[in-house]
Amino acid sequence: MAGSYAAGGPGDPGTSYGETSRPPGTPSYGDASLGEIVTHLTSDLGTLTRQELALAKAEMQAEAKQAGKGAGMLGGAAFAGWMLALFLSLTAMWALGEVMHLAWAALIVAVVWAVVAAVLASTGRKELKNVNPKPEQTVETLKEDAQWLKTRKN
Repeated sequence: MAGSYAAGGPGDPGTSYGETSRPPGTPSYGDASLGEIVTHLTSDLGTLTRQELALAKAEMQAEAKQAGKGAGMLGGAAFAGWMLALFLSLTAMWALGEVMHLAWAALIVAVVWAVVAAVLASTGRKELKNVNPKPEQTVETLKEDAQWLKTRKN
């Protein structure tokens, strides 16, 4: 097939005749053999796969960062809560011990800190529920790629 086109004709690489139906950047295989076309398609498929994996990796890193932030906040809240509970509990217990039995004062302080712990746990849990581990954009582009491949087969 090489050299079978007339100068200025539809297959002439120097003209744009017949090339308006291809999107910009789409390779023209012109007189390439079937083996060359398969080689190009295999290379393109490999490039596409690498790009999709890079996109999935980027999305997963963003979600992991958000999850780490939420977990770090929960850890910081737990440590601060423990220190606060320790010192305020002792202070409140001794202060209440002046007006009632020390055991009752200790129980009241413990119940207050149980409420605080429940509020912190609930807030941290809500933060972690907002994490979406599914790479939405990658799934969408894979669906588009599958649709493109179907149209290329037909």
